[in-house]
Amino acid sequence: MKGKGRGLCGYPAFAVLVLTIIQGPDKGRIFELPDHEPQLLGRSSEALPLTDNTVSRRHAELTPDAGMWFVRDLGSQNGTWVNGVRIGERTSLKPGDQIRAGATLMIFGRSAGAPGGGKVRIARSEPGQSDATVERTLPSNEDSVILASPEPRSTAAADHLRIIYRLTTLTTQIPDRAQLLEGVMDLVFSEFKPERGCIMLTDSPPAGGGGRALSGEDAVAKPRPAVVRYHDDVHGSRAGAAGDELVIPRSILHHAIVKGEGLLCSSGDPGAAGKFSPGDSVVRLNIRSAVCSPVRFRDRTFGAIYIDTSVPGSAYSADQLALLNAIGQHTGLALANAELYSQKLQAERLAAMGETVASLSHSIKNILQGLRGGGDVVEMGLKKEDLKVARGGWSILKRNLDRIIGLTMNMLAYSRPRTLDMELTRVGVLLEDCASLLTDRCTAKGIALIVDADPEMPPVAMDAGLMHQALMNLMVNAVEAVESQSGTVTVRAVFRPAPTPGAAGEVQIDVIDNGPGIAPEMQQRIFEPFFTTKGLRGTGLGLAVTRRIIEQHAGRVSLKSALGRGATFTIVIPTEPGQLIDPSQTSASRDHAGPAMRPLDRFSI
Repeated sequence: MKGKGRGLCGYPAFAVLVLTIIQGPDKGRIFELPDHEPQLLGRSSEALPLTDNTVSRRHAELTPDAGMWFVRDLGSQNGTWVNGVRIGERTSLKPGDQIRAGATLMIFGRSAGAPGGGKVRIARSEPGQSDATVERTLPSNEDSVILASPEPRSTAAADHLRIIYRLTTLTTQIPDRAQLLEGVMDLVFSEFKPERGCIMLTDSPPAGGGGRALSGEDAVAKPRPAVVRYHDDVHGSRAGAAGDELVIPRSILHHAIVKGEGLLCSSGDPGAAGKFSPGDSVVRLNIRSAVCSPVRFRDRTFGAIYIDTSVPGSAYSADQLALLNAIGQHTGLALANAELYSQKLQAERLAAMGETVASLSHSIKNILQGLRGGGDVVEMGLKKEDLKVARGGWSILKRNLDRIIGLTMNMLAYSRPRTLDMELTRVGVLLEDCASLLTDRCTAKGIALIVDADPEMPPVAMDAGLMHQALMNLMVNAVEAVESQSGTVTVRAVFRPAPTPGAAGEVQIDVIDNGPGIAPEMQQRIFEPFFTTKGLRGTGLGLAVTRRIIEQHAGRVSLKSALGRGATFTIVIPTEPGQLIDPSQTSASRDHAGPAMRPLDRFSI
């Protein structure tokens, strides 16, 4: 395909410059790059926004200049890497370069082919004419996976095994369907050097799946392009551009999908009489040689892989047909595994949903009963005009309202972890705020709640709202665990500076109670979701949520307990976690977590 020309910024005219994320929390997102506008990359960017917590708010900048694109780091904590090398100055980019920011890996200039992308037209032959001269057909079956060459002594067998090994590595490492098909097409283009190619997928249901199997006209009408690729003289291969259209002879695709056979077709030599007819679609399309192999696994046909060339004198061989059959078999196996994995995940999600509903229904039922009981007492007091009775009912209502609010917040935090909103926070103020919310409960129970925080402790980068929730879960558990009139809960926070220059210091928070303690056999499961030692009073989500929040802060939480000797929950958080602190915050950080903050201030129900 010659004469494509050059486009803006020194790249081919067909190229739509994009930034494709292939690793990280935003995996699969694609950002188009405007021709003349610099683009900011980071968590606060509107142009290239990332949710990766290891990326700074203003991490890097991509800029078009003098017909090329450049990237420069903006003083980020974790740096910007191009092709595995950390950059210290403005660096030029070329299509295919890999850019890493934190845990996010991106490819510059490569437009990922999404399912359904690219234009493909299926051409019919003229009446009374055949599509092409079929030189060879080869059934596609499990034997193709084992040996790509039909003849064991073929000189190409060793080379075929090398390709099959590459394909096996590819299909076992990429779970994403779109990326898998892109990788298969990359391999096909690198080994077969075709001029055009595509992977067509059908909508036919699995064998025995209860749907109508497609055949004949339907089977050819249904396939849709998943990946369309063209050879390019400059870059080797490229995805189909907006104006490109790949035309496939209908009978070739029909044969591969319906009969499950790979076939090798050729228009032959124009000088050879009887080799082809002038009305053949292969001839009209200027196709010299084409190979089409089904993508199938056992009795299920997923589609077909098609490649062709119009270069004079070039033709595919029977060995290459066998190899493409093997590639189709491996691809079909990978797609079948992906479907089974997806079905397994769905079944596990449904099972987890059922377990969650069953667990929460008991807790919600108990809370509703408490609300009803409190409401009845309030109503009784109002009817008797007895304020003392009404106040007693209100305390029951308030206690159960607190329980339903805590349950809702834990459900939100556990089911939908949100991005951390890091700010420099004074730990002592945060602990005092949590303790103030428990004052009434401690007074009613006659217990002591002591906060002992180092006043010289420096502010720590954390999400104050989430950390507030984690600490409240631990402190509420401790208050509920101790005996009335004799219980004591101590919350202690200390700061440990970094032992060596460049290392991270840490803050340790201990929540200590003198309650009955936790049995050893229960300590192993204490952080599991829906496991509780409170019977019907607990949901089993509080400690699971706490551990998730602490781990999001690159910290850890542990338990030390013995029966009859109370329990101590210990939280350790790095004061300088390189993965989380954004240095751009240090100049305008909010040095507080004020007493006015409440658990509902930072969440919406």
